[in-house]
Amino acid sequence: MIAMKIESLHVGQRVRHPQYGSGTVKAIAEAVAEIQFDEGTKRAVAPEPSGLSPLEPTASVSGLDLPLKQFISETLEVAIAQLGLEKPDAVVDQLGLRWHKGRLVMHPADPTLQTKEVPLEVFFHKIVGVRNQLRVLEQKINAHAVLTDGEKVEMQQYISRCYGSLTTFNLLFKNKEDQFST
Repeated sequence: MIAMKIESLHVGQRVRHPQYGSGTVKAIAEAVAEIQFDEGTKRAVAPEPSGLSPLEPTASVSGLDLPLKQFISETLEVAIAQLGLEKPDAVVDQLGLRWHKGRLVMHPADPTLQTKEVPLEVFFHKIVGVRNQLRVLEQKINAHAVLTDGEKVEMQQYISRCYGSLTTFNLLFKNKEDQFST
């Protein structure tokens, strides 16, 4: 186990002490950290001489030839893309200009009930979210190790039908290539 330095601690971090067991860092001073141990006691501990170690996994990147901020940013962009998530601004950019600042208004059949209004940007974001989740589902089906080719085709047909149902909303898209197709 590598002994920790006070500079490597942060509030909320889970740590292990050789004598007191596991705990959570509650506060950090110049040379000691206040740790709430799982058994109930709270103690001020100097991390290095006490043998305090991280309880959570840590990572070290060596040979990094670009700024850490850039590395983290690029890593997040890849993760977001793989999860099928998009930045809200990117989604609104796909919305046709005539729909910006528009509202979707739903009127119930019963006139005594209140209408519901939703900004079109919010509604559009939800529709694009459904599209993105369908894409992720498609990828997972295609890469699935246990499904047979026949089962994959059958599931793909359900996804195609979902896309077909969503073509109703194609009029909201600015670019034809972003629209749903069957």
